[in-house]
Amino acid sequence: MTPVLSDRPRENDPALWCMGIAAAFFLIVLHRIGIPSKMMFDEIHYLPAARRLIDLTARLNPEHPLLAKQLIAWSMQLVGDTPFGWRLPSALLGALGLWGMMRALWWASLSRTATVLFGLLLATDFIWFMMSRIALLDMAMGGFMALAVWQWALAWRNPSGKVNRARLHLALTGLFLGLSLGAKWNGALLLPLPGLLFALNRWEALKGRRYGLLWSAKGMGPVPGVSLTEAALWLGALPLVAYFATFLPAFFYQKDPLTVGRLIEWQQYMLQLQDSVKKPHTYMSVWWQWMANIRPIWFLYENIDGAQRGVLMLGNPFTMLAGLPALLFCAWDGLKGKRLHLLVFAAYALLVGFWAINGKPVQFYYHYMLASCFLIAALALVLAEWWDLGLRWPAKATLVLASGLFLGFYPILSAGELPRKDSFRDYTWLDSWK
Repeated sequence: MTPVLSDRPRENDPALWCMGIAAAFFLIVLHRIGIPSKMMFDEIHYLPAARRLIDLTARLNPEHPLLAKQLIAWSMQLVGDTPFGWRLPSALLGALGLWGMMRALWWASLSRTATVLFGLLLATDFIWFMMSRIALLDMAMGGFMALAVWQWALAWRNPSGKVNRARLHLALTGLFLGLSLGAKWNGALLLPLPGLLFALNRWEALKGRRYGLLWSAKGMGPVPGVSLTEAALWLGALPLVAYFATFLPAFFYQKDPLTVGRLIEWQQYMLQLQDSVKKPHTYMSVWWQWMANIRPIWFLYENIDGAQRGVLMLGNPFTMLAGLPALLFCAWDGLKGKRLHLLVFAAYALLVGFWAINGKPVQFYYHYMLASCFLIAALALVLAEWWDLGLRWPAKATLVLASGLFLGFYPILSAGELPRKDSFRDYTWLDSWK
Protein backbone atom coordinates (compact mmCIF):
# COMPACT_ATOMS: atom_id res chain seq x y z
CA MET A 1 0.00 0.00 0.00
CA THR A 2 1.81 3.10 -1.21
CA PRO A 3 0.89 6.38 0.49
CA VAL A 4 1.37 9.83 -0.95
CA LEU A 5 4.50 11.02 0.83
CA SER A 6 3.56 14.70 0.92
CA ASP A 7 0.53 13.99 3.06
CA ARG A 8 0.71 14.28 6.83
CA PRO A 9 -1.88 12.97 9.28
CA ARG A 10 -4.86 15.26 9.43
CA GLU A 11 -6.63 12.97 11.88
CA ASN A 12 -5.56 11.48 15.18
CA ASP A 13 -3.79 8.15 14.93
CA PRO A 14 -6.33 5.43 15.92
CA ALA A 15 -3.60 3.32 17.56
CA LEU A 16 -5.67 2.75 20.70
CA TRP A 17 -8.63 1.65 18.61
CA CYS A 18 -6.38 -0.75 16.73
CA MET A 19 -4.99 -2.11 19.96
CA GLY A 20 -8.45 -2.54 21.47
CA ILE A 21 -9.84 -4.31 18.39
CA ALA A 22 -6.85 -6.67 18.19
CA ALA A 23 -6.97 -7.43 21.92
CA ALA A 24 -10.72 -8.11 21.89
CA PHE A 25 -10.28 -10.29 18.81
CA PHE A 26 -7.57 -12.31 20.57
CA LEU A 27 -9.75 -12.91 23.63
CA ILE A 28 -12.68 -14.05 21.48
CA VAL A 29 -10.39 -16.34 19.49
CA LEU A 30 -9.16 -17.94 22.73
CA HIS A 31 -12.73 -18.71 23.81
CA ARG A 32 -13.20 -22.47 23.31
CA ILE A 33 -9.98 -22.75 21.30
CA GLY A 34 -9.30 -26.10 22.97
CA ILE A 35 -12.47 -27.53 21.43
CA PRO A 36 -12.52 -29.91 19.69
CA SER A 37 -10.11 -31.84 21.87
CA LYS A 38 -8.90 -33.85 18.91
CA MET A 39 -7.40 -32.90 15.57
CA MET A 40 -9.75 -31.43 12.99
CA PHE A 41 -9.41 -31.12 9.23
CA ASP A 42 -5.78 -30.72 8.06
CA GLU A 43 -4.42 -30.61 11.59
CA ILE A 44 -3.99 -34.34 11.00
CA HIS A 45 -1.12 -33.47 8.63
CA TYR A 46 0.58 -30.62 10.44
CA LEU A 47 0.55 -31.79 14.05
CA PRO A 48 2.48 -35.02 13.35
CA ALA A 49 4.91 -32.96 11.26
CA ALA A 50 5.37 -30.54 14.17
CA ARG A 51 6.09 -33.44 16.52
CA ARG A 52 8.79 -34.66 14.15
CA LEU A 53 10.35 -31.21 14.35
CA ILE A 54 10.58 -31.69 18.10
CA ASP A 55 12.35 -35.06 17.99
CA LEU A 56 13.97 -34.46 14.55
CA THR A 57 13.60 -38.16 13.70
CA ALA A 58 12.35 -37.67 10.15
CA ARG A 59 10.59 -35.17 7.91
CA LEU A 60 6.84 -35.27 7.48
CA ASN A 61 4.68 -33.06 5.26
CA PRO A 62 7.66 -32.13 3.06
CA GLU A 63 5.49 -30.30 0.51
CA HIS A 64 5.35 -27.20 2.73
CA PRO A 65 8.06 -25.01 4.33
CA LEU A 66 8.88 -25.50 7.99
CA LEU A 67 8.26 -22.27 9.89
CA ALA A 68 4.53 -22.60 10.69
CA LYS A 69 5.04 -26.21 11.80
CA GLN A 70 8.07 -25.15 13.84
CA LEU A 71 5.95 -22.54 15.64
CA ILE A 72 3.42 -25.25 16.50
CA ALA A 73 6.27 -27.45 17.73
CA TRP A 74 7.65 -24.69 19.97
CA SER A 75 4.16 -24.08 21.35
CA MET A 76 3.80 -27.79 22.10
CA GLN A 77 7.08 -27.67 24.02
CA LEU A 78 6.28 -24.47 25.92
CA VAL A 79 2.54 -24.85 26.53
CA GLY A 80 1.94 -28.56 26.06
CA ASP A 81 0.96 -31.01 23.36
CA THR A 82 -2.70 -30.14 23.82
CA PRO A 83 -5.38 -28.58 21.62
CA PHE A 84 -4.64 -25.21 23.23
CA GLY A 85 -0.94 -25.64 22.58
CA TRP A 86 -1.53 -26.68 18.96
CA ARG A 87 -3.65 -23.68 18.10
CA LEU A 88 -2.04 -20.93 20.18
CA PRO A 89 0.45 -19.84 17.44
CA SER A 90 -2.41 -19.23 15.01
CA ALA A 91 -4.28 -17.24 17.66
CA LEU A 92 -1.28 -15.04 18.42
CA LEU A 93 -0.46 -14.44 14.77
CA GLY A 94 -4.12 -13.82 13.99
CA ALA A 95 -4.25 -11.01 16.55
CA LEU A 96 -0.85 -9.63 15.56
CA GLY A 97 -1.82 -9.86 11.90
CA LEU A 98 -5.06 -8.01 12.53
CA TRP A 99 -3.06 -5.27 14.26
CA GLY A 100 -0.59 -5.21 11.37
CA MET A 101 -3.35 -4.95 8.77
CA MET A 102 -4.97 -2.01 10.55
CA ARG A 103 -1.69 -0.21 11.05
CA ALA A 104 -0.78 -0.75 7.40
CA LEU A 105 -4.02 0.83 6.23
CA TRP A 106 -3.60 3.74 8.62
CA TRP A 107 -0.11 4.64 7.41
CA ALA A 108 -1.09 4.05 3.79
CA SER A 109 -4.34 6.07 3.88
CA LEU A 110 -4.10 8.30 6.98
CA SER A 111 -7.85 7.71 7.28
CA ARG A 112 -8.96 7.03 10.82
CA THR A 113 -12.39 5.96 9.61
CA ALA A 114 -11.06 3.50 7.04
CA THR A 115 -8.64 2.02 9.58
CA VAL A 116 -11.23 1.35 12.27
CA LEU A 117 -13.77 0.06 9.75
CA PHE A 118 -11.15 -2.25 8.28
CA GLY A 119 -10.27 -3.69 11.67
CA LEU A 120 -13.87 -4.34 12.66
CA LEU A 121 -14.81 -5.80 9.27
CA LEU A 122 -11.75 -8.04 9.05
CA ALA A 123 -12.30 -9.30 12.60
CA THR A 124 -15.88 -10.26 11.70
CA ASP A 125 -15.30 -11.58 8.17
CA PHE A 126 -15.35 -15.18 9.58
CA ILE A 127 -12.25 -16.24 7.58
CA TRP A 128 -9.58 -14.42 9.60
CA PHE A 129 -11.28 -15.51 12.83
CA MET A 130 -11.54 -19.17 11.91
CA MET A 131 -8.02 -19.46 10.55
CA SER A 132 -6.83 -18.00 13.88
CA ARG A 133 -8.40 -20.95 15.70
CA ILE A 134 -6.92 -23.93 13.89
CA ALA A 135 -3.41 -25.35 13.71
CA LEU A 136 -2.90 -24.88 9.98
CA LEU A 137 -0.10 -23.04 8.19
CA ASP A 138 -2.17 -20.20 6.76
CA MET A 139 -2.33 -17.83 9.70
CA ALA A 140 1.44 -17.87 10.12
CA MET A 141 1.69 -16.99 6.43
CA GLY A 142 -1.01 -14.30 6.70
CA GLY A 143 0.14 -12.89 10.02
CA PHE A 144 3.73 -12.36 8.92
CA MET A 145 2.51 -10.92 5.61
CA ALA A 146 0.35 -8.43 7.53
CA LEU A 147 3.35 -7.37 9.62
CA ALA A 148 5.37 -6.95 6.42
CA VAL A 149 2.72 -4.72 4.84
CA TRP A 150 2.59 -2.63 8.03
CA GLN A 151 6.35 -2.09 8.01
CA TRP A 152 6.28 -1.36 4.28
CA ALA A 153 3.66 1.38 4.74
CA LEU A 154 5.66 2.80 7.66
CA ALA A 155 8.84 2.92 5.56
CA TRP A 156 7.06 4.82 2.79
CA ARG A 157 5.39 7.21 5.19
CA ASN A 158 8.42 7.50 7.52
CA PRO A 159 6.64 9.68 10.10
CA SER A 160 9.86 10.23 12.06
CA GLY A 161 11.61 11.73 9.02
CA LYS A 162 14.78 9.80 9.96
CA VAL A 163 16.51 7.76 7.26
CA ASN A 164 17.71 5.09 9.68
CA ARG A 165 14.17 4.59 10.97
CA ALA A 166 12.88 4.13 7.41
CA ARG A 167 15.78 1.77 6.73
CA LEU A 168 14.77 -0.31 9.76
CA HIS A 169 11.18 -0.51 8.51
CA LEU A 170 12.39 -1.68 5.10
CA ALA A 171 14.57 -4.33 6.74
CA LEU A 172 11.64 -5.54 8.85
CA THR A 173 9.51 -5.64 5.72
CA GLY A 174 12.01 -7.96 4.09
CA LEU A 175 12.33 -10.11 7.21
CA PHE A 176 8.57 -10.58 7.59
CA LEU A 177 8.16 -11.29 3.86
CA GLY A 178 10.70 -14.07 4.16
CA LEU A 179 9.02 -15.49 7.26
CA SER A 180 5.64 -15.41 5.54
CA LEU A 181 7.06 -17.41 2.65
CA GLY A 182 8.72 -19.74 5.14
CA ALA A 183 5.31 -20.54 6.61
CA LYS A 184 3.47 -21.23 3.35
CA TRP A 185 3.93 -20.26 -0.27
CA ASN A 186 0.45 -18.77 -0.78
CA GLY A 187 1.65 -15.19 -0.38
CA ALA A 188 4.58 -15.57 -2.80
CA LEU A 189 2.96 -13.34 -5.44
CA LEU A 190 3.05 -10.37 -3.06
CA LEU A 191 6.77 -10.68 -2.29
CA PRO A 192 8.06 -8.76 -5.34
CA LEU A 193 5.56 -5.90 -4.99
CA PRO A 194 7.42 -3.73 -2.42
CA GLY A 195 10.61 -3.82 -4.47
CA LEU A 196 8.85 -3.24 -7.77
CA LEU A 197 6.87 -0.30 -6.41
CA PHE A 198 10.01 1.16 -4.86
CA ALA A 199 11.69 1.02 -8.29
CA LEU A 200 8.63 2.54 -9.99
CA ASN A 201 8.37 5.39 -7.49
CA ARG A 202 12.10 6.08 -7.70
CA TRP A 203 11.84 6.16 -11.51
CA GLU A 204 9.09 8.77 -11.25
CA ALA A 205 10.98 10.80 -8.64
CA LEU A 206 14.14 11.01 -10.72
CA LYS A 207 12.42 12.25 -13.88
CA GLY A 208 15.23 13.75 -15.98
CA ARG A 209 18.00 12.24 -13.83
CA ARG A 210 17.28 8.57 -14.41
CA TYR A 211 20.92 7.81 -15.10
CA GLY A 212 21.22 7.68 -11.30
CA LEU A 213 18.34 5.26 -10.80
CA LEU A 214 20.38 2.62 -8.97
CA TRP A 215 22.42 4.77 -6.60
CA SER A 216 20.64 8.13 -6.17
CA ALA A 217 19.12 8.49 -2.72
CA LYS A 218 19.12 12.00 -1.28
CA GLY A 219 15.83 13.85 -1.24
CA MET A 220 14.09 11.42 -3.59
CA GLY A 221 11.05 9.25 -3.08
CA PRO A 222 9.73 6.88 -2.15
CA VAL A 223 12.14 6.72 0.82
CA PRO A 224 14.55 9.67 0.73
CA GLY A 225 18.02 8.56 1.72
CA VAL A 226 17.63 4.97 0.55
CA SER A 227 18.87 4.11 -2.93
CA LEU A 228 17.32 1.49 -5.18
CA THR A 229 20.41 -0.67 -4.73
CA GLU A 230 20.02 -0.58 -0.94
CA ALA A 231 16.28 -1.20 -1.22
CA ALA A 232 17.06 -4.31 -3.30
CA LEU A 233 19.08 -5.58 -0.34
CA TRP A 234 16.24 -5.12 2.17
CA LEU A 235 13.34 -6.06 -0.10
CA GLY A 236 15.01 -8.61 -2.36
CA ALA A 237 17.98 -10.33 -0.74
CA LEU A 238 16.85 -10.27 2.90
CA PRO A 239 13.50 -12.05 2.29
CA LEU A 240 15.37 -14.87 0.54
CA VAL A 241 17.90 -15.16 3.36
CA ALA A 242 15.11 -15.20 5.95
CA TYR A 243 13.17 -17.78 3.94
CA PHE A 244 16.09 -20.18 3.57
CA ALA A 245 16.99 -19.71 7.25
CA THR A 246 13.61 -21.23 8.19
CA PHE A 247 14.89 -24.57 6.87
CA LEU A 248 17.61 -24.73 9.51
CA PRO A 249 15.90 -27.47 11.60
CA ALA A 250 15.93 -29.79 8.57
CA PHE A 251 19.74 -29.81 8.69
CA PHE A 252 19.49 -31.74 11.97
CA TYR A 253 17.12 -34.53 10.96
CA GLN A 254 18.39 -37.90 12.11
CA LYS A 255 17.24 -39.38 8.82
CA ASP A 256 18.01 -37.77 5.45
CA PRO A 257 19.12 -34.36 6.80
CA LEU A 258 19.13 -31.37 4.51
CA THR A 259 22.41 -29.93 3.24
CA VAL A 260 23.26 -26.56 1.73
CA GLY A 261 23.88 -28.23 -1.60
CA ARG A 262 20.39 -29.76 -1.60
CA LEU A 263 18.52 -26.63 -0.53
CA ILE A 264 17.43 -25.66 -4.05
CA GLU A 265 16.72 -29.28 -4.91
CA TRP A 266 14.37 -29.43 -1.90
CA GLN A 267 12.42 -26.44 -3.23
CA GLN A 268 11.95 -28.23 -6.53
CA TYR A 269 10.81 -31.35 -4.67
CA MET A 270 8.30 -29.30 -2.68
CA LEU A 271 6.90 -27.82 -5.88
CA GLN A 272 6.63 -31.28 -7.40
CA LEU A 273 4.70 -32.51 -4.36
CA GLN A 274 2.39 -29.49 -4.50
CA ASP A 275 1.42 -30.35 -8.08
CA SER A 276 1.06 -34.06 -7.39
CA VAL A 277 -2.14 -33.82 -5.30
CA LYS A 278 -4.85 -34.70 -7.81
CA LYS A 279 -7.28 -36.92 -5.91
CA PRO A 280 -10.68 -35.15 -5.70
CA HIS A 281 -11.71 -33.93 -2.25
CA THR A 282 -15.22 -33.44 -0.88
CA TYR A 283 -14.62 -29.77 -0.17
CA MET A 284 -12.45 -28.80 -3.15
CA SER A 285 -13.52 -25.58 -4.88
CA VAL A 286 -12.38 -22.99 -7.42
CA TRP A 287 -11.75 -19.26 -7.42
CA TRP A 288 -15.15 -18.02 -8.61
CA GLN A 289 -16.87 -20.07 -5.89
CA TRP A 290 -14.69 -18.30 -3.33
CA MET A 291 -15.71 -14.90 -4.68
CA ALA A 292 -19.38 -15.91 -4.54
CA ASN A 293 -18.92 -17.45 -1.07
CA ILE A 294 -20.74 -20.62 -2.12
CA ARG A 295 -18.30 -23.46 -1.40
CA PRO A 296 -17.21 -23.50 2.26
CA ILE A 297 -15.50 -26.30 4.19
CA TRP A 298 -16.71 -28.22 7.18
CA PHE A 299 -13.66 -28.37 9.44
CA LEU A 300 -15.76 -30.34 11.94
CA TYR A 301 -19.28 -31.66 12.42
CA GLU A 302 -19.78 -34.40 14.98
CA ASN A 303 -20.73 -35.18 18.54
CA ILE A 304 -17.59 -34.44 20.51
CA ASP A 305 -16.64 -33.07 23.91
CA GLY A 306 -20.12 -33.75 25.27
CA ALA A 307 -22.19 -32.07 22.57
CA GLN A 308 -22.97 -31.83 18.88
CA ARG A 309 -20.49 -29.33 17.47
CA GLY A 310 -19.50 -27.90 14.13
CA VAL A 311 -16.93 -25.60 12.56
CA LEU A 312 -17.94 -24.20 9.18
CA MET A 313 -15.19 -22.43 7.22
CA LEU A 314 -17.30 -19.78 5.52
CA GLY A 315 -16.96 -16.10 4.70
CA ASN A 316 -19.29 -13.51 6.20
CA PRO A 317 -22.38 -13.72 3.94
CA PHE A 318 -22.66 -9.93 3.73
CA THR A 319 -19.15 -8.51 3.61
CA MET A 320 -17.81 -11.15 1.21
CA LEU A 321 -20.36 -9.99 -1.36
CA ALA A 322 -20.45 -6.29 -0.47
CA GLY A 323 -16.70 -6.16 -0.99
CA LEU A 324 -16.99 -7.08 -4.68
CA PRO A 325 -18.59 -3.82 -5.88
CA ALA A 326 -16.25 -1.98 -3.50
CA LEU A 327 -13.33 -3.45 -5.44
CA LEU A 328 -14.78 -2.00 -8.64
CA PHE A 329 -15.12 1.40 -6.96
CA CYS A 330 -11.47 1.15 -5.93
CA ALA A 331 -10.45 0.27 -9.49
CA TRP A 332 -12.34 3.32 -10.78
CA ASP A 333 -10.83 5.59 -8.13
CA GLY A 334 -7.44 4.16 -8.98
CA LEU A 335 -7.80 5.06 -12.63
CA LYS A 336 -8.57 8.60 -11.50
CA GLY A 337 -5.28 8.78 -9.60
CA LYS A 338 -5.83 7.22 -6.15
CA ARG A 339 -2.92 4.83 -6.07
CA LEU A 340 -3.78 3.12 -2.81
CA HIS A 341 -7.20 2.17 -4.14
CA LEU A 342 -5.67 0.86 -7.35
CA LEU A 343 -3.08 -1.13 -5.42
CA VAL A 344 -5.74 -2.76 -3.23
CA PHE A 345 -7.70 -3.77 -6.31
CA ALA A 346 -4.56 -4.99 -8.10
CA ALA A 347 -3.42 -7.09 -5.13
CA TYR A 348 -6.83 -8.77 -4.93
CA ALA A 349 -6.91 -9.39 -8.69
CA LEU A 350 -3.38 -10.78 -8.61
CA LEU A 351 -4.09 -13.20 -5.78
CA VAL A 352 -7.38 -14.45 -7.19
CA GLY A 353 -6.11 -14.45 -10.76
CA PHE A 354 -3.22 -16.69 -9.77
CA TRP A 355 -5.60 -19.38 -8.57
CA ALA A 356 -7.79 -18.89 -11.64
CA ILE A 357 -4.92 -19.85 -13.95
CA ASN A 358 -3.05 -22.13 -11.56
CA GLY A 359 -2.93 -25.72 -12.72
CA LYS A 360 -3.17 -27.05 -9.16
CA PRO A 361 -6.12 -29.47 -9.45
CA VAL A 362 -7.23 -29.46 -5.80
CA GLN A 363 -7.92 -26.05 -4.25
CA PHE A 364 -9.81 -24.99 -1.13
CA TYR A 365 -11.69 -21.97 0.15
CA TYR A 366 -8.99 -21.12 2.69
CA HIS A 367 -6.71 -20.26 -0.26
CA TYR A 368 -8.90 -17.14 -0.51
CA MET A 369 -7.85 -15.85 2.94
CA LEU A 370 -5.17 -13.41 1.82
CA ALA A 371 -7.17 -12.10 -1.14
CA SER A 372 -10.19 -11.56 1.11
CA CYS A 373 -8.14 -9.14 3.24
CA PHE A 374 -7.80 -6.83 0.25
CA LEU A 375 -11.50 -7.24 -0.48
CA ILE A 376 -12.29 -6.08 3.06
CA ALA A 377 -9.76 -3.23 2.71
CA ALA A 378 -11.55 -2.09 -0.46
CA LEU A 379 -14.89 -2.12 1.36
CA ALA A 380 -13.45 -0.11 4.26
CA LEU A 381 -11.88 2.48 1.93
CA VAL A 382 -15.11 3.01 -0.01
CA LEU A 383 -17.26 3.25 3.11
CA ALA A 384 -14.78 5.70 4.65
CA GLU A 385 -14.94 7.91 1.55
CA TRP A 386 -18.70 8.03 1.78
CA TRP A 387 -18.49 8.67 5.52
CA ASP A 388 -16.23 11.66 4.97
CA LEU A 389 -18.70 12.99 2.40
CA GLY A 390 -21.48 12.84 4.99
CA LEU A 391 -23.06 9.61 3.72
CA ARG A 392 -22.70 7.58 6.90
CA TRP A 393 -25.57 5.10 6.87
CA PRO A 394 -23.82 2.58 4.55
CA ALA A 395 -20.93 2.21 7.01
CA LYS A 396 -23.28 1.91 9.98
CA ALA A 397 -25.47 -0.63 8.18
CA THR A 398 -22.42 -2.63 7.13
CA LEU A 399 -21.10 -2.79 10.67
CA VAL A 400 -24.49 -3.85 12.03
CA LEU A 401 -24.92 -6.56 9.39
CA ALA A 402 -21.33 -7.82 9.64
CA SER A 403 -21.28 -7.99 13.42
CA GLY A 404 -24.84 -9.35 13.58
CA LEU A 405 -23.99 -12.20 11.22
CA PHE A 406 -20.80 -12.90 13.15
CA LEU A 407 -22.78 -13.22 16.39
CA GLY A 408 -25.46 -15.30 14.72
CA PHE A 409 -22.96 -17.72 13.17
CA TYR A 410 -20.64 -17.72 16.19
CA PRO A 411 -21.67 -21.17 17.48
CA ILE A 412 -20.87 -22.79 14.14
CA LEU A 413 -17.62 -20.80 13.79
CA SER A 414 -16.28 -21.66 17.24
CA ALA A 415 -17.35 -25.27 17.88
CA GLY A 416 -20.15 -24.22 20.22
CA GLU A 417 -22.76 -26.59 21.60
CA LEU A 418 -25.54 -27.16 19.07
CA PRO A 419 -29.04 -28.17 20.19
CA ARG A 420 -29.68 -30.91 17.60
CA LYS A 421 -27.84 -33.38 15.44
CA ASP A 422 -29.13 -31.58 12.34
CA SER A 423 -28.44 -28.04 13.63
CA PHE A 424 -26.29 -27.47 10.57
CA ARG A 425 -29.55 -26.74 8.74
CA ASP A 426 -29.91 -23.52 10.73
CA TYR A 427 -26.70 -22.15 9.16
CA THR A 428 -26.49 -23.69 5.72
CA TRP A 429 -28.65 -21.25 3.79
CA LEU A 430 -27.54 -22.67 0.45
CA ASP A 431 -27.39 -26.30 -0.58
CA SER A 432 -23.74 -25.84 -1.49
CA TRP A 433 -22.98 -24.90 2.12
CA LYS A 434 -24.12 -28.29 3.42
